[in-house]
Amino acid sequence: MTDVLNLWKAGLGEVPEDVWERTGLRVLILADNGLTRLSPGIGRLQRLHTLDLGHNRLAEAPGELGELRGLTRYLYLHDNRLTRLPPELGRLDGLAYLNVGENRIGELPPETGDMAGLVELRAQHNELAGLPESIGRLGRLRELWLRGNRITSLPTAFSALAQLRHLELRDNALESVPEPLRALPLLRQLDLRSNRLRGIPDWVAELPSLEKLDLRWNGFEERGDELLPLRALRERGCAVLT
Repeated sequence: MTDVLNLWKAGLGEVPEDVWERTGLRVLILADNGLTRLSPGIGRLQRLHTLDLGHNRLAEAPGELGELRGLTRYLYLHDNRLTRLPPELGRLDGLAYLNVGENRIGELPPETGDMAGLVELRAQHNELAGLPESIGRLGRLRELWLRGNRITSLPTAFSALAQLRHLELRDNALESVPEPLRALPLLRQLDLRSNRLRGIPDWVAELPSLEKLDLRWNGFEERGDELLPLRALRERGCAVLT
């Protein structure tokens, strides 16, 4: 019996119960099936390392997802109708990639910080006004995608994300560059397009690894001292887009 089950665009509407009996599955793809619910039986698939539930109509993700401790590679929950994530997801401490983008999620649960294995987290186009302080415990995180939310600030603990390389904050509600970013030694790409920035602090020029800074469509006037950090970045070879 194969350990991969690909039911992408199979027109299911609902997952057949016998799928939950296939406990040897390593990869399960249920994307784009018009699913509105998931059976608690999904918790039986203990050997899954990849689960794709994207492009469905799920309004709720069952807590039984937290029982999938073998889920170490990918979990796709994007393009659904989720308003919250179950706190049980925090049990997935070996998961490397989580995509919950294109939903209606108002906040990430504090248990997100327990997902210590995360390397990439995508939560773009939701309704996030901020992030939990626990985000700072994601010590392996390299990429964070937050475009199209309502974020006005970042928690102080964000400064602990020492492995972060790519941060997308486009289309949010930031009025200043978040102070915790100044502590990120490996940050290479910072996307701040379409916020409400009024200026750029001097410390931005001191970010040691920054290679690309995108500031377009913010509406602040670059004049006087505000130009100095950008000039310093350009002089060292950083691509600055304004």
